[in-house]
Amino acid sequence: MDIQELITKSSSEQRKALLNKEVSSEELVNEIYKKVETVDKEIGAYNSLTKDFAIETARNVDEKIRKGEELPPLAGIPLALKDNINLKGYSTTASSKILANFVSPYDATVTKKLKSNMIPIIGKANLDEFAMGSSNENSAFKIVRNPWNLKKVPGGSSGGSAAAVAAGEATFALGSDTGGSIRLPASYCGLVGLKPTYGRVSRYGLIAFASSLDQIGPITRTVEDAALLLNAIAGHDEKDSTSLNMTPPDFTQGIHNDLKGVKIGYIKELCSEGLSDDVAKAIQSSIEKYKSMGAEIVEISLPLIKYSIAVYYIIATAEASSNLARFDGVKYGYRTKNPENLYDMYVKTRAEGFGDEVKRRIMLGTYALSSGYYDAYYKKAQQLRRLIKQDFDTAFSKVDVLISPTCPHTAFDIGSKVEDPLSMYLTDIATITANLAGIPAMNIPIGLDSDRMPIGLQLQANSLNETKLLNVAFKLEEAVQFNYSIPSMSLV
Repeated sequence: MDIQELITKSSSEQRKALLNKEVSSEELVNEIYKKVETVDKEIGAYNSLTKDFAIETARNVDEKIRKGEELPPLAGIPLALKDNINLKGYSTTASSKILANFVSPYDATVTKKLKSNMIPIIGKANLDEFAMGSSNENSAFKIVRNPWNLKKVPGGSSGGSAAAVAAGEATFALGSDTGGSIRLPASYCGLVGLKPTYGRVSRYGLIAFASSLDQIGPITRTVEDAALLLNAIAGHDEKDSTSLNMTPPDFTQGIHNDLKGVKIGYIKELCSEGLSDDVAKAIQSSIEKYKSMGAEIVEISLPLIKYSIAVYYIIATAEASSNLARFDGVKYGYRTKNPENLYDMYVKTRAEGFGDEVKRRIMLGTYALSSGYYDAYYKKAQQLRRLIKQDFDTAFSKVDVLISPTCPHTAFDIGSKVEDPLSMYLTDIATITANLAGIPAMNIPIGLDSDRMPIGLQLQANSLNETKLLNVAFKLEEAVQFNYSIPSMSLV
């Protein structure tokens, strides 16, 4: 297989080529960098490249292959790392001016796991500043463009991670998901995106946005790749107090199982009104495919889902207000020039260092937590969050997996929602509930709309049930046969 074609394939196909010595990991990595050099000026997927690290890792993999030594399943396969995950000795900016010159002094736990699995990290992927956004237009450095159509957004906040994979600038990527920030970009870019159960993957070394919602997860071309990458990064971490103290299963086991007897619930509130015609048809087609595979389809109602946007944006902004207080210009990051006093330094550093969307969310969160409003807003939101989780518990007592659109529409034009924050927030209507409930959820591409833009289906399962989630996703992937090759419009 030609190496230019190989970089568009799954990790399994690339690993086979590596072990058969048809190509070396160093050649694979260098070909990826050629692709980055060719297309990334248009796409803007990367904030920075980590070429010396990637090449060194690739050479170590090649040496082990020459010696016939056993390798981890993903060794030598190129990955993009979202730029809010720390990599020791390299910049970690969260796409914010306030961290523009920050070099991480330590590795995130997931980064250590990538290193132990000998996975070359190509670079740090662009994102919405501090992961706050649904379109990747909020980066302090540059907008990310969708490789399927450069006039469209790639989704956010992990837009750089998704665009890199879709454009052939990485085989797979890690993103973070606070309210859909893995699944939405995966949907817009025609990829698989998985948000694991809260606590399944350590958050140590992830720059926090909303600590009770954030979760690191994979963005890949195939369901099997998502399972393999989750295998590499999952597990207990004593440095993260919310990390689940249990040994994770092999997530690749059982993904080939048939679906006879599996109960799949379609969420009534998300599968009826508000969908574009193309999305509605694709969802119905997927339901029919599941029926043909022997799955039982059940209508499920989540009556409190109508409150989810309000609940999410109170809790997320409140936690952001607390987490981002550490960026004050004192110990690290950007500091304003010539402040008059300490207070002036705080005010000007944050005014100059944070972008508009980050400021908006800090102000909303500070207001929700303020004296006199805490009970009315934050406490009430947490009570509703518990009731939303109970809705899911009731649903999962009836079905194994829930399905819905990942988004009511496909990728929208760059700039079309910038002046309307509420409209932008509503793009997350289907995804945020999984973060509120702490359950695993994923996107799988199911076709293209009339403008040739990818359509995504969301699957959700009960806590710790990623294996069933991946099984149901894999069987639909087989039936749909979505073309994961680099979109032909990547340079248009």
